[in-house]
Amino acid sequence: MNNFTGEIKREIIKNGLENACCKTAALSAFLRTTGSVIRSGKRYGFEFVTESEEVAAFFIEILEQLYGAELKVEQASTDARRGRDRLVFSCLSERSLYILGELGIAGREEGGVGLRLDVDKYVVENPCCEVAWIKGAFLGSGSCILPQLEEARSGYHLEIVFSNKFLADDCCRLLALHEILARCVERKNSFVVYLKSRESISDLLYLVGAESALRKLNKLADKKDEKNRINRVANCMQRNFDKSVVASVRHIRAIERIEETVGLSALDETLRKTAEARLADKEASLKELSERLQVSKSCLNHRLRKLVKIADDLGEEE
Repeated sequence: MNNFTGEIKREIIKNGLENACCKTAALSAFLRTTGSVIRSGKRYGFEFVTESEEVAAFFIEILEQLYGAELKVEQASTDARRGRDRLVFSCLSERSLYILGELGIAGREEGGVGLRLDVDKYVVENPCCEVAWIKGAFLGSGSCILPQLEEARSGYHLEIVFSNKFLADDCCRLLALHEILARCVERKNSFVVYLKSRESISDLLYLVGAESALRKLNKLADKKDEKNRINRVANCMQRNFDKSVVASVRHIRAIERIEETVGLSALDETLRKTAEARLADKEASLKELSERLQVSKSCLNHRLRKLVKIADDLGEEE
């Protein structure tokens, strides 16, 4: 779990969920993103996998509060290569199938148990439950990456991963109800709901109450915007400098051609003084040159264009 993702999840957990309906919605979404239905003999239950002890403790407490369910630790290990924990919890009791039914995930049908693929409308019946469902989904399989100031191509990215398209589409629908437009893409047999703009990610962080994370996002975005502005100004100045250098070289070559062919004395006084001033200090900017000649930059440019025209009329360089 990257640092910023962890900050968002810790803040969601810290804020908690007040109502039983919201806890039900969040738990349902969490199990839909990290869990699976399991079976042992004739008994059905569920298990879930998470990298975070804090997230696991949060939902274990909700399960105990709502249903008095006790979970068993099936696995607790660390992936040394990826540096991630893997915590697996299971619930396989007489009430497990009842819990899955209450969460709108599965229920008993003729001949066995049926798994619901989409979001049960009763689980997200109220606006507060819609937000809670989004919180639970993010706690289950959400992640958020911020751009790096040093990397020009890095950008904003927030995503939540689902096992099927029905759930992903429902997640997009719930976000749209709160004016957050997300996209969905299939990735390695999973369906990813994602946001790519600073504005949409800010809206989601505000929606789930992650205000500290939102402030961090805005602070970084302001720094990135300032850096981009400075780069644009620098690039603009460099382009202008390059153009002025090219123009200066062209002016000097034109004056030298006139001097070599007919001599500067053939020019009228104003053009001659301009040509002599340009040759006297080839590194001077147009602003410096115009101040020395006590004329405006537009007037100086007009004279230099005349000198270039005269040189062109004298014929091409050999």
